[in-house]
Amino acid sequence: MSKQSFADLGVSKPVVAALAKRGIEAPFAVQKLVIEDILAGHDVLVQSPTGSGKTLAFGIPMADRIEATDRRAAALVLAPTRELAMQIVDELLPAVHARALKIAAVYGGVGIERQARRARDAHIVVATPGRLEDLIDRGVINLEQIRMLVVDEGDRMLDMGFRPALDRIVARTPRERQTLFFSATLEGAAGAAAHEYAHKPRRHVHAPVAEKRGDVHHRFVHLSHEEKLTTLVTELRDPDHGRTLVFVRTKRGADRLVKRLKNNDVKAVAMHGDKTQSQRQKALASFDEGRVKTLVATDVAARGIDVEHVTRVINFDAPEDRDAYVHRVGRTGRAGRSGAGVSFVIEDQRDDMRKIAMELGLDREFDDSAPKRAGISPARSPRRAPVGAAGSASRGSRASGRSRRRR
Repeated sequence: MSKQSFADLGVSKPVVAALAKRGIEAPFAVQKLVIEDILAGHDVLVQSPTGSGKTLAFGIPMADRIEATDRRAAALVLAPTRELAMQIVDELLPAVHARALKIAAVYGGVGIERQARRARDAHIVVATPGRLEDLIDRGVINLEQIRMLVVDEGDRMLDMGFRPALDRIVARTPRERQTLFFSATLEGAAGAAAHEYAHKPRRHVHAPVAEKRGDVHHRFVHLSHEEKLTTLVTELRDPDHGRTLVFVRTKRGADRLVKRLKNNDVKAVAMHGDKTQSQRQKALASFDEGRVKTLVATDVAARGIDVEHVTRVINFDAPEDRDAYVHRVGRTGRAGRSGAGVSFVIEDQRDDMRKIAMELGLDREFDDSAPKRAGISPARSPRRAPVGAAGSASRGSRASGRSRRRR
C-alpha cells in the first residue's frame, strides 16, 4: 500500500511542491489527523507533544485557506515564547511563500518599530501575547478581520500566566473565526480554555507509541570552571565515542564553545534559536549523517532534535532543574540502545546538581564522584540507569519513576 501524501489530504500543488523541495513528502501522524479537518474549516483541539510535526499540521492548511487578497492580518498564531514564535515563522516560510503570502513574527525583547512595519503588511502574524497587545494598543494590528486563530502550546501558555491576555486577545477576534488549539494536554485548565475559545471543535489526540529505551550510564564530573573546556575536549577525542550532544545554557555560549572546540581540533556545529531554519537543518543533517559527531545545542533548540543514534549527552552547562536534565539526557539510550549522560559539576553548582541527582535517584552516582576532603576519590563504575519512555531516569526501586509532562 502506498503511503498517504499531502496531496491525498487535499493540500494544494504549490504547497506540496514547496514541501517537497525541503524533502518533506509524507505527512507525520498528527498532520494526517488534522489537516483535512482544518482545510474543511472545522475548529480543532489537538493534543500532541513537541517534535511531532504540529507546526506544519496547522501551518500547511493555514497557507491554503488564507488568500493573498485577504485583508491583513487574516491569521494569528499565538505562541508563549520568542524562540517558538521565530521557529514557527521559519518552519512556515516555504509553504507561505508558495501561496504568495507574507508572515511576520512579533515578540518582546527587541525593537518594536521594525516588527510593527512587518506586521502591518503580513497575512499571518505569529505573536507572543504581550508584544501583540502592545501593537494593538498602538493601532498597528487590528484583529477584526482574523479568519484563523491558532493557540500553540496552549498548556504552557496558561502555565506562564497568559490566560487573561489570551481572553482579551480572543475577545477582539470575530466570533465566526476558525480556532485551532494545540496543547500537550487537553485536560484541566488547558481543556477548559480550548472549549471556551472553539466552536463545535473536532478533538484529536496524538499519543506516540512509547519507544523501547536502553540503559543510560549517568556520570558526574566534578571540576573547576577553568577545567571544563579541556575536560570536554578529552571526552570528545575519545575514538570510541559516537554522536555526542553537548548542552549549554545560552545561544552565545553555543557559538563560543564551537569556536573553542575548533581551536582544539574538535569539529562541532551549533544549534540554537538565532540560527535560521536552513542553518539548523544543515547542522542537524551533518550530525544525523555522522559527518560531524558533536552538536552543541541550547535546551529550546534541542526540542526539534530527533536523532536515534546519540551515544552520549554531555551537560557542559548545568541543567536548570530535574525536568531539564531528563529532557537532555533522554536524547540518548533510544530505540533500545545504551547511552551515557555526563554532567560537569562546578563548585557553586554542586548543591543544585545534587538535588537534581537525588530527585532522579542518582545520588549515589553523584556522591561517588564528588570531591572528598583528601582529594577526589576514585569513581566506581556508574550503575546502569535506564531512561524510560517518558525520559525519566530510573534505577531499580529507588528511581523516581516520574515522567515529565511535555512543555
